[in-house]
Amino acid sequence: MKTRAAISKAPHEPLVIEEVEVDEPRSDEVRVRVVASGICHTDAIIRDQWYPVPQPVVLGHEGAGIVEQVGAEVTGLEVGDKVVLGPSFCGQCEQCLSGHPMYCTNFYDQNFGVRRTDGSTAFSAADGTPVGSHFFGQSSFAEHTNVVARSIVKVADDAPLDLLGPLGCGIMTGAGAVLNVLRPEAGGSIAVFGTGAVGMAGMLAAKAAGVSTIIMVDIVDERLKFAEELGATHVVNSQSADPVEAIKDITGAGVDYALDTTGVPAVFSQMTKSLGIRGHGALVGAAKLGTEAQFDIGTLLLSGINVSMVIEGDAVPKEFIPRLISLHQQGLFPFDKLTKTYGFDEINTAFDDSAKGATLKPIITY
Repeated sequence: MKTRAAISKAPHEPLVIEEVEVDEPRSDEVRVRVVASGICHTDAIIRDQWYPVPQPVVLGHEGAGIVEQVGAEVTGLEVGDKVVLGPSFCGQCEQCLSGHPMYCTNFYDQNFGVRRTDGSTAFSAADGTPVGSHFFGQSSFAEHTNVVARSIVKVADDAPLDLLGPLGCGIMTGAGAVLNVLRPEAGGSIAVFGTGAVGMAGMLAAKAAGVSTIIMVDIVDERLKFAEELGATHVVNSQSADPVEAIKDITGAGVDYALDTTGVPAVFSQMTKSLGIRGHGALVGAAKLGTEAQFDIGTLLLSGINVSMVIEGDAVPKEFIPRLISLHQQGLFPFDKLTKTYGFDEINTAFDDSAKGATLKPIITY
């Protein structure tokens, strides 16, 4: 069948909306009519080739939609089901089998290979040229797409699909880093570096977990004010104050937990130094391959801190996404306040607004 898709053709260039041919879903795939898709920082850095992903390619990895066709070997999904699309994983390696599919041994090929394992793509241009597909198993910047079934999460018939897509990556990453990795105790303290959608999701998760001291760090006063409105107890503008000193002034000895959503080396170092004794910090911010950060092993040796590198919130999507939906329904995780909706034809405007910080979490609706 034919469908419209937003294609990334060159680094730093706008996506181009064109009609493409979609092939038949394989036996382990499902064809989904995409209702909406979030835009994530990862889409932008892949467009700009921070990671060597072949172009042309259809990006998008925060999709939500309705099942239109089911492969012969797929179970548990039917035509008409509402679904949220998560990252891809092999389901067979040691990490997948031990409950950590976001650390799948084959994660890079599954999510950044933009080909099936047999080398084929789901999309092709009008002249028959292959167009990369299966980005994070889904390539959701298309009105219709073929998705690896194991990464699909079925949701309720009344689920708001125009909102839920970001639960498949950005929101899951921030919230999962807090709830699945840091696992803060009620009454504890946390510092979150970065007030983008991932950082705000981490903050909302910390609040839902009962953390009593929530410190947000950023350089944009408007974002920090918004963080206070959503539940931050303290904010620090790191351009006007040393965040490590400010955090220790607030807590007395450093925070119990910390989250770096920026991927900026200097910020990562600040995060490690802001932790109290036996504190636990997590990095989720993506940086270019080969990026290094200073880590003061001489001073920090005595602190007993832990630092975790976290992908996709170390989540099991079929368990964690329904958990976040439940928290949202209870009013405990209002991630909808982070979003703004754009039409498909406005996709490049949405990318620009996200890059400028004008929108925390853009969602494209089809």
